[in-house]
Amino acid sequence: MHLTWLDSNSWLIELGDKRILLDPWLVGDLVFGNLTWLFKGSRPQPRPIPENIDLIILSQGLEDHAHPPTLKQLDKNIPVVASRNAAKVVKELGYNQIIALTHGETFTYNQTVEIKAVPGSLVGVNLVENGYILKEREGGLTIYYEPHGSHDPKLKSAAPIDVVITPIVDLALPLAGPIIKGMSNALELAKWVQPQVMIPTAAGGDVVFEGLLNSLLRARGSIEEFREQLQANGLDTRAIAPKPGDRIELKLDRVRSKDFSPSGA
Repeated sequence: MHLTWLDSNSWLIELGDKRILLDPWLVGDLVFGNLTWLFKGSRPQPRPIPENIDLIILSQGLEDHAHPPTLKQLDKNIPVVASRNAAKVVKELGYNQIIALTHGETFTYNQTVEIKAVPGSLVGVNLVENGYILKEREGGLTIYYEPHGSHDPKLKSAAPIDVVITPIVDLALPLAGPIIKGMSNALELAKWVQPQVMIPTAAGGDVVFEGLLNSLLRARGSIEEFREQLQANGLDTRAIAPKPGDRIELKLDRVRSKDFSPSGA
């Protein structure tokens, strides 16, 4: 298994000989609803779009997960697994193969990788977007991804999960509280699913954020603190902080993974 962090929530996952692009923001600025005064993310240096992508996975329909300028640049024939909300975005952009998953549904790509949707983040009013468990069918290795740190307790039944990609730092707004829930949520998740490796997402990387919302956000925690928490709780999970653009190989024990039963195809 190889992972490449492409900044923010964007990842290239190489699993089961497939190249999977997750929540890509790779070109242009990141803006919500054209409100540049509220929030704007930009890249001092452009991030090359990875080649030979087999599958795109989108966890949410918001711009930082289903980024229209990036999706416009990608081949519309690439299959897309998406939340219902994200599926609407790629449908409007002209994608030809869209698999919209609701919580509990599973899609198997090319008999190689299984993708199961699980409850993820609450976005807006009564809209819970997707987290995902990916499983390599031949070797059994599993990855869990949730970009805001909202984890369904039912994940306990999927334990052990080999690799977890989720925030480990809180990002909070005054009065509103955390909008990115790392820290204690990540530690609780580690206890539930006993991962071999945990990797933070939702960090800035090589990007610049500005605007009113960014000026109000406050971060709490660090990967060093999280490693200390893991050790204090007797967990042998490794916390790894990749650098943007670095392709990392994860050498994992293949005998721990647990099957999950597909509820859709």
